[in-house]
Amino acid sequence: MKDESSRYEAVASRDARFDGEFFFAVVTTGIYCRPSCPAVTPKRANVRFFPSAAAAQGAGFRACRRCRPDAVPGSADWNVRADLVGRAMRFIGDGVVDREGVAGLAARLGYSARQVQRQLTAELGAGPVALARARRAHTARILLQTTGLPVTELAFAAGFASVRQFNATMREIYGSTPSELRAAARGRTARGEHGTPGGIPLRLAFRGPYAAREIFDDLQVAAVPGVEEVIGVPGARTYRRTLRLTYGTAVAEVGERPGGSAGPVRSGWLDCRLHLTDLRDLPTAGQRLRLLFDLDADPYAVAARLSADPLLRPLVAARPGLRSPGAADPAEQAVRTVLGGPPERAAALVRAHGKPLDTPDGTLTHLFPTPEELAGADAGEGVRALCAALADGTVDLAAGADRDAAERALAALPGVGPAAAAVIRRRALGDPDVGPPDAAPEAERWQPWRSYAFQYLRHAGLLAGAAHETEDHDTAHSEDRNTAHAEDHDSKDSINHAALHAA
Repeated sequence: MKDESSRYEAVASRDARFDGEFFFAVVTTGIYCRPSCPAVTPKRANVRFFPSAAAAQGAGFRACRRCRPDAVPGSADWNVRADLVGRAMRFIGDGVVDREGVAGLAARLGYSARQVQRQLTAELGAGPVALARARRAHTARILLQTTGLPVTELAFAAGFASVRQFNATMREIYGSTPSELRAAARGRTARGEHGTPGGIPLRLAFRGPYAAREIFDDLQVAAVPGVEEVIGVPGARTYRRTLRLTYGTAVAEVGERPGGSAGPVRSGWLDCRLHLTDLRDLPTAGQRLRLLFDLDADPYAVAARLSADPLLRPLVAARPGLRSPGAADPAEQAVRTVLGGPPERAAALVRAHGKPLDTPDGTLTHLFPTPEELAGADAGEGVRALCAALADGTVDLAAGADRDAAERALAALPGVGPAAAAVIRRRALGDPDVGPPDAAPEAERWQPWRSYAFQYLRHAGLLAGAAHETEDHDTAHSEDRNTAHAEDHDSKDSINHAALHAA
């Protein structure tokens, strides 16, 4: 979709597959939209295309009130790419610019601020400040339309430096004052004050089909008591968990039943509610959940690539939109991966070392312990080495971390090794291209979507013994396990080579 003719065709057909991949603006109205906007298709001569919402805003266009282009899924490119721009976008999504400024972003990337500015502007039409500004405006709109917070408090919660800056930005981007945006939302849904039992409602958008049942099955099997729970019956379950965030804590709830449209090209959202102790954590909490549920994936690209393989073709057809789950907390996921065993094993660490919530919320009672809190835990050599490396920065699992460097550092740790390092790369770092174990020759043809091939094979039972189990507890036992565990690990990670070669 690099050429404008193809992009205009997508706009004319209201193709939701490309929501978030590019944006279009109409010069006669001054409005920018997502490709699937239901409004009348504008004349080609009046259309301009932009690689990001921030670029459209920078060119003076305001967001469409019908299609809400600021609420689309993120581009799957940022999950795939390991270059400066890809890493920068993952950092910006996690709020690094808001917390540390452009200098902090550049330092994390290992480049000068000028280089970061130049490369982002060249590719996305906007620099890091503009991209972070677009993110803040989206957060502010959500707070305006879902809470009764006073505007002054809301502006600072969304990350703006002043109320004047907040008001000017909202008028520029949305063509409305904050009061008008709030008034327009009244009566559509029940709204509650911050801190009420209703929490803050969010719609976590995704593109294409979404295999919710499989990801909720995985989360339910692996849920760590005290930190996570899955309630309800299949098809109508709710995943709940605690989150440790920059400014405070949260309890997040995500529903299994997708909302949105159905048809040949499907898109939609998962309903979410966030109970935050500090509203400044709203965008980061939302982004962490997007990573956990793999909501920025491109299922069309995945299916096109994997369906070319005779073995995977029927598996892809049987489970359209299967996702590769990530992690809401990278350090937590890494510890759970290396620890291995059933969820109760991790729950014992939580009870012994985790920080209790001020007020328990159902069965949720604790935050998962930090690496520093686990420094003296009796959890085996691998966990001790991992926590020490995370605490001193030897291993970096931040959103935009260098994945190759992180995997090398993890694999070198005593009691961790390459198998666990690969799983951590897939889950904690959200890499979509980590292949099944012991299948390197076959997996080359699945690039850059080997993590999805792993999921299809696992759910089909072609990873022996692991068809209904999650990899963080069953495919990466640390190297200090006893012989019985090691043998079990080998059998569960063994791919069905006979099936592969027959295909």
